Amino acid sequence: MKKLVKTESNQIEQAVKVLQQGGTIAYPTEAVFGLGCDPRNIAAIKNLLKLKHREKEKGLILVAANFEQLKEHIQPLEKDIEKKLLDSWQDSANAITWLVPVDKTTSNYLKGQFDTLAIRVSHHPVVKKLCEQFGSAIVSTSANISTQEAARTAEQVKQIFENKIDFIVEGETDINAQPSEIRDALTDKIIRK
Repeated sequence: MKKLVKTESNQIEQAVKVLQQGGTIAYPTEAVFGLGCDPRNIAAIKNLLKLKHREKEKGLILVAANFEQLKEHIQPLEKDIEKKLLDSWQDSANAITWLVPVDKTTSNYLKGQFDTLAIRVSHHPVVKKLCEQFGSAIVSTSANISTQEAARTAEQVKQIFENKIDFIVEGETDINAQPSEIRDALTDKIIRK
């Protein structure tokens, strides 16, 4: 495990360097710790899936600081659907992940077996700063071995993954929060509450 840097800004800078070098990071999100990597780096995604024991077919979530960071991975949306997503992300207390039609160039390692991609603009301060400084959306999947409970603290991430995560960003999750609701952007069907 790389040593943890004390200040938040140094932690963000170090995490961004790890992302740029194709590494895997753990970081706090609204409800649980997430594992992340560069969504354009297939080797990094493969490594993340291997760490989690997660099948490629399930797909992954991308989180971003703003909607612009997600656009390269998805098809253009109708204005009313885009507005619905943007409006839902204004409410920082209720994180919603939307399934949207994926761009044809987006890797199967991100979208899995689906024609959609799960996306979310996050208001969590650490996620927001990570994506702003990285200049892109990042992969976000719960910090756990598939089917097991997700880590809610940096200490739990260390216990689950031992020395296999390249960098852990310290920070808080809301212990009362549930992982984000997932909805289909075209049908409004709730996939996960």
